[in-house]
Amino acid sequence: MRIVADAYIPFLKGLLDDVADVVYLSPDAIDADAIKEADALIIRTRTKCNADLLKGSNVRFIATATIGYDHIDTNYCDYSGITWTNCPGCNANSVVNYMYAVLTTLFPEGLSAKKLGIVGVGNVGSRVAKMAHNLGMTVLLNDPPRAKNEPNIPFLPLSELQQQCDIITFHVPLASDTYHMVNADFLRNCTRTPLIINAARGEVCDTQALLDYTGNVVLDCWENEPNISLPLLDKVLIGTPHIAGYSVDGKANGTRMAAAALCRFFDIKKEINITIPGKKGIAYCVQAESDALKAHPELFESFRNNYPLRRDNLVFD
Repeated sequence: MRIVADAYIPFLKGLLDDVADVVYLSPDAIDADAIKEADALIIRTRTKCNADLLKGSNVRFIATATIGYDHIDTNYCDYSGITWTNCPGCNANSVVNYMYAVLTTLFPEGLSAKKLGIVGVGNVGSRVAKMAHNLGMTVLLNDPPRAKNEPNIPFLPLSELQQQCDIITFHVPLASDTYHMVNADFLRNCTRTPLIINAARGEVCDTQALLDYTGNVVLDCWENEPNISLPLLDKVLIGTPHIAGYSVDGKANGTRMAAAALCRFFDIKKEINITIPGKKGIAYCVQAESDALKAHPELFESFRNNYPLRRDNLVFD
């Protein structure tokens, strides 16, 4: 069996080499010719799995070692009989640690007087809510799909968050109803000019609307990555190169889940074990990452592909 894999997925090299012929390629080298004879792909968000890539190939299975899967044309895969899977929740605690670092960096005096609005209360958002409660914050939740199915949980309409919150953070997948969710109208209707945080997908926020916004912004995800808006990078309080979920714990979880899913699909009897290096307890300095990106925005992709060791100090289930 042949697997084509993103060479930058941590801990993957050698993990499946004893059960398959694994070809490791950089994302820009994963093209239609490279995958033509592959039975499976293990990728990240940089590989767009659509008809242009997959048509005429032998690919039967795709695993993305990420929570998001908007880079996979799921309709085409379903129509073509290609099974795909993502890794929900794999780096949720990593994003929580990122959020903790952002909030405590920007509000060193404390957060007990702040109201935090969370848009999207899934694997990540629910953990962010627990962390924020631990910091003494008042937390308002917005999640229309969950509100419809879970009427006993006090979810609020988005308008309530816009009226009440000092900080609004987004943890939603990219879909037709979340594309440019943060636009000029949304920001105009925010009565307290809240701090806007996007650690979900870049296209959740309209770049021009953020540039015109009079309030403060923190971005980990950007439109048109890696060719991000330099004026917006200059504006944001903290800007990072899409690494909120990049703790070594989150990376290991994603790789483990992707490899295990592949083994299940192909009925490969193999236990997937990954040893995580490094020790917890080392403070995470998100400001240093922002300063580095602002100094060298042309290294956006390099910062992601060569990310330093970072452990999760906070863990929420």
